[in-house]
Amino acid sequence: MRQCALCQMITDDETTTCPSCGADLLKDSVRAHALKSIIESPRVGYVSVVAPDPACPVCHKHTGSFEKTSPDLPVLPHVGCSCPNGCLCRYEPLLLEVGP
Repeated sequence: MRQCALCQMITDDETTTCPSCGADLLKDSVRAHALKSIIESPRVGYVSVVAPDPACPVCHKHTGSFEKTSPDLPVLPHVGCSCPNGCLCRYEPLLLEVGP
């Protein structure tokens, strides 16, 4: 499922334009904003793509850690995901430095 970061409307994984506010969900989804924040952080070196246990085989296939500038970093939701309620994957930062 994609969630618009501007109006919070929830849509299916295939929708790329928010039906409520017209936002481009490829750049204005909650996941896209989270990834942007992770990539812009100087404390983060890698991005981990995490799939919970009930996720589909496509989601589990594309999990792992990627350099934050890697062209191999998957875009969420995964194409071909068959999770009943939409892609369950998320981005998590892997920190280079921890502190205040």
